[in-house]
Amino acid sequence: MKHLILSIIVMSFLSLSLSAAEPLNVGDAAPKVKVPNHLGKTTNMNSLYKKGPVVVYFYPRSFTGGCTKQACNIRDNWDALKSSGVTVIGVSDDPVDKQKEFVNEYSLPFILIGDEDHTLGKGFGIPTNPKGAYSRQTFLVIDGKVAWRDLKASPVTQTEDIMTALASLKK
Repeated sequence: MKHLILSIIVMSFLSLSLSAAEPLNVGDAAPKVKVPNHLGKTTNMNSLYKKGPVVVYFYPRSFTGGCTKQACNIRDNWDALKSSGVTVIGVSDDPVDKQKEFVNEYSLPFILIGDEDHTLGKGFGIPTNPKGAYSRQTFLVIDGKVAWRDLKASPVTQTEDIMTALASLKK
């Protein structure tokens, strides 16, 4: 009996650590949800998709090493992204107040989503760890559909990878 109970507990833990469906594939429709941003307002993702290309990048936690590098990589290359007409949205399950602090601390010129209830993450099929933190993944949405994805996004080459993807899609 003890082994059966232990097996059930282990299986439950494993299913939690591998939560979420498969990430969206290229060609899939991006989720058209409304989510809270660091400005204390609601971001309507569907409205953003209608304005042009949108980069949606998911990261584990604000103020951690890799996540800070990733956000600052985008910030430091903001002019190139902006001139390409791209809107950038960063997403973690951190509270909106923490996202606001992160934006202010590092002078980030883009919107951060506090996806505490995982609405946007579930829509994109982003896996989480047992503590709920997202895995690092990036999507480029054009005309409401995933045009490119990076399921192992690099914090230090994030902008370069996005710009390469944009260039290859224009060919």
